[in-house]
Amino acid sequence: MPDLALLSNASLMAIAAILLIGVPHGGLDGAVARRVGWPSGMLPWVLFHIIYLLLAASVAGLWWLYPLPSLIFFLGISALHFGSSDIRHISSPSSRDAWLPLIAHGGLVVIGIPVLQSADVEPLFAVLVGAENSLWLLNQIDQLRLPWAASLFAYLIYSIYQPRWRKSLFSLAVLIVLAYLLPPLVSFALYFCLWHSRSHMQRIWRSIAPDQRRHSASEAVAYSLLAYAAAGVYLVFQTNSAPTSVTAITPALLQLTFIGLAALTVPHMVLVDFIHGQQAEEQ
Repeated sequence: MPDLALLSNASLMAIAAILLIGVPHGGLDGAVARRVGWPSGMLPWVLFHIIYLLLAASVAGLWWLYPLPSLIFFLGISALHFGSSDIRHISSPSSRDAWLPLIAHGGLVVIGIPVLQSADVEPLFAVLVGAENSLWLLNQIDQLRLPWAASLFAYLIYSIYQPRWRKSLFSLAVLIVLAYLLPPLVSFALYFCLWHSRSHMQRIWRSIAPDQRRHSASEAVAYSLLAYAAAGVYLVFQTNSAPTSVTAITPALLQLTFIGLAALTVPHMVLVDFIHGQQAEEQ
């Protein structure tokens, strides 16, 4: 286990922001389910939560058994989810004119940050999949450096002829600069909390009927509090041998953050990207 006790205060604050600000953006998934036609009533409500939690628990269980394939899968779906979310306000991710922006935006977190900050990302990956697997995975990601750079250059040329993409391209350029200048956890937290989560919640909130918004907001708060309670229980069990040791807490906190994100991303994507997104395209 690499020694992560020397994580900067900024990186520790970034982890806290991801958990406290970024994660609750999935709290509106119940509202999304109703928006796409999930029936009302106690039994359907219970069934929805059972399915949601089973999907999340399955991902966490598979990560426990197969950490490296699970991290690769998580990076892949993250690229699709983040890329789709970043461009959805301009064009449907499945449209012909969106594939290039989708690749460019989707590569920020899964290619850009690991390539630009590989020395700092390696111990983070090592906590999740082991030291040898971390080095192997970073080498594989590095092979994508030139293809992703080519997509960015093509995106730049494309935006010259398609002006509606220029603002989105500029935002991506700013995020790449931040990824180069800042520690990986900090740049990811800025993107995840202030860009991805914010735009997602605004888009979903606008899609909720005004008379349902109070109920949806209360539901999101309740889900977030339950998630925080579960996170606290996990940290207590993981660090019960040395509860005050930063060395013990930091790896457990990283595992909680990213394995938890992976577990919640799968049911979240099913609702937001595949069901809700498809419905929005058909309307």
